[in-house]
Amino acid sequence: MSSLITEDEISHEADIVWLEDIERLDYVRQSLDRLATRSAKPAYHRDGRMVGYAILGKSAKASHASGTFRRRVFWLLPHDRDSQPTGLYAKSAPAEAVDPRTLEPRVRGYKTERSEGGPPSSAMEELGITLPL
Repeated sequence: MSSLITEDEISHEADIVWLEDIERLDYVRQSLDRLATRSAKPAYHRDGRMVGYAILGKSAKASHASGTFRRRVFWLLPHDRDSQPTGLYAKSAPAEAVDPRTLEPRVRGYKTERSEGGPPSSAMEELGITLPL
């Protein structure tokens, strides 16, 4: 879950690779996965689809026990808002979801009015302001 990801767990990120245009996505789910490499595109074993992943810098160390690296993977499930706009998450978002526009290497990201399914107020739109939740 994104709320459980800490800054120190992503401190070795060098880049984020997006596999889709994030401007059309209100939110993405993020998780820390154990992966065999620092930078290769990870295999994906969930329902739905992977929309992005983090690349680690050379200073990232593999786990002594497993030899794997913990990297963020960004994904969506078939019942998420991008596929079912009036479905389960029409006016909310999953716990591990964040607005992809708030993500950068070494930055956890956060929920916004957009990611939670609520339109910003007209005053906010006029001023060009969006608030994190």
